Amino acid sequence: MYSSAYVWAKVLSHMEERLTPITVSAWFDDAEVVELTEDQLILYSPSDLRRSIISTKGAQYIHDALKEIFNSEAKLVVFGDKELEAHKTKEKRTTSMDFNPQFSFDSFVVGPSNEFTYSAALAVTENPGYAYNPLFIYGPPGVGKTHLLYAIANSTRAKNPDANIVYIKGDQFTNELINAIQIGKGNKNEFRSKYREADLFLMDDIQFIAGKESTQEEFFHTFNTLYENHKQIVLTSDRKPSDMLTLEARLESRFSWGLIASINAPDYETRMAIIKTKAVSLGLELDDEVCNYIAVNVTNNVRQIEGTVNKILAYKNINNMPLDLPNVSRAINDMFKSEGNALPTPNLIISHVCKFYSIDEATLRGTQRNKAVVEARQVAMYLIQKMTNLSTTDIGNEFNKDHTTIMHSVKKVEMSLKDGDVQLQNHIKDITANINAGL
Repeated sequence: MYSSAYVWAKVLSHMEERLTPITVSAWFDDAEVVELTEDQLILYSPSDLRRSIISTKGAQYIHDALKEIFNSEAKLVVFGDKELEAHKTKEKRTTSMDFNPQFSFDSFVVGPSNEFTYSAALAVTENPGYAYNPLFIYGPPGVGKTHLLYAIANSTRAKNPDANIVYIKGDQFTNELINAIQIGKGNKNEFRSKYREADLFLMDDIQFIAGKESTQEEFFHTFNTLYENHKQIVLTSDRKPSDMLTLEARLESRFSWGLIASINAPDYETRMAIIKTKAVSLGLELDDEVCNYIAVNVTNNVRQIEGTVNKILAYKNINNMPLDLPNVSRAINDMFKSEGNALPTPNLIISHVCKFYSIDEATLRGTQRNKAVVEARQVAMYLIQKMTNLSTTDIGNEFNKDHTTIMHSVKKVEMSLKDGDVQLQNHIKDITANINAGL
């Protein structure tokens, strides 16, 4: 599927070959693509005269270009200001994101580890843009940060069905920005409009924009636009802003304008409540002895607790076993692990390095030699050597390199760190924190 900016550029080029560049400029200079589908091309022009020219003289040229280049029979529609505003209003109603209704405030189990943050999230929906703006929620993976984001979205949608709610992950924001820059100005404007016209802006895992200069610049202006228009901003991260070493100071400052709230791993009583709530939702009857066994042994996060109950249900359905303590113990014993025993895999490390540097894994494992790719590749080799038990030969196999190349790359990173390369030090600290958070 071609982008609308790409299609329009091709159409203009095609028309310039049949008319003249001066004529095309005179007719279409202020025309913008509003929407492009298989059936319809919508253009906008603020000028009554130019809209008339496009509709009468330009329509056939556009139709011929679409037919010849893209084999498209799309119908041309030309909007003025009123039609454009009506279209935007309709688009907000029909294209707003849907969020899993299971993630609501009612289904969120509240305890001492999350009560304050839960109350803050609830307050945001009562007085959006003013109560706590931005609301910055941080905590380890699996403790309910995304659940609260979705709960805010669902509650907002219930109160205001026409609200323009935008949800994005930090690394996806970077990838979309890169694509917009590569395609051109028109697509970058679309990118900006998508986020800066939100009524409720939600970003998950914002730690992934730290260290990315262009992404932070774009997000800075997006944040300012939303904040100045009293649009609610809610962000989540696996750490507080001051612990993101490569986060720009101006962003760290803005994240503190509202409220920074943490969610920690649930305590015993909360774990018991989560287990019982999840069991009831799945139609399971677990006695207190079984619930206690799970609560004592599964302590990391909510996601692991819910996964444990899901596994019990699967064992029950497959083996038709009674849910007594011996059977449950056998069913979930492999889910227990001693804290600190888990080592990251090379794939996990490479994945996080790629996210941080905004490159794909094929490029990282390949032979490109530009500065950014080389640094990312060497950092990946260094972290695999430091964080796993793999030999340099095994690491070399991950990159199709011999062990001497791995040794050279690791030594180069070590020398840069020893020489006081602060930026590299912070990059490695942030990537290491992301890897550890994912274990």
